[in-house]
Amino acid sequence: MNKKLAAALSGTAVLVLALSGCGDEGNEKAERWAQEYCGSLQKQNKTIDGANQALARITEGDKSPEEVKKTDVEAFGDLSTAYKALSNAVRKAGVPPLEDGSRIQKNAIGRLDALSATYADLRERAEALDEKDRSEFADGLQDIAGEMEKLPKQFGEVEKALGEFRQGDLQAAIAGQDGCRRPSPAPSASAA
Repeated sequence: MNKKLAAALSGTAVLVLALSGCGDEGNEKAERWAQEYCGSLQKQNKTIDGANQALARITEGDKSPEEVKKTDVEAFGDLSTAYKALSNAVRKAGVPPLEDGSRIQKNAIGRLDALSATYADLRERAEALDEKDRSEFADGLQDIAGEMEKLPKQFGEVEKALGEFRQGDLQAAIAGQDGCRRPSPAPSASAA
């Protein structure tokens, strides 16, 4: 009887190992994907934070048109570059180990690229501002502020797209990565 019990326990142990082995393979794929993706986020998060802080500071106190223009151009350029880098990180990480992973990846890349393009457009608008003509400069800032009002919708779309990565084994893998532990902050309007 002990031999039968030992054989049954041994068979159960083999089954448990086989099942956990399948799970480990999924976990390993998820870990590799999360490491690749999240590993590049810390630098981009710092860039995004710095640009948003610069935009917030420009609204405090009296700043010359030259200071406002310089800050806007640099911050919008940094934000465009950072979101493009995030898009590239999703590309480089590859298709996530998720059901419909290819669609999820393409959607995230598209949303991040669109946000990068919006910031590139804002940078161009800021560069075109004529800081010598105060009236024209103020009108240009108002136009930029109007365009920035569209950003919350784009951020919502990006957050939703990136949120699709947070499922199954990948959710736990992402949660364990330092670079993915916090969302990017919302932008501050410099021209408001």
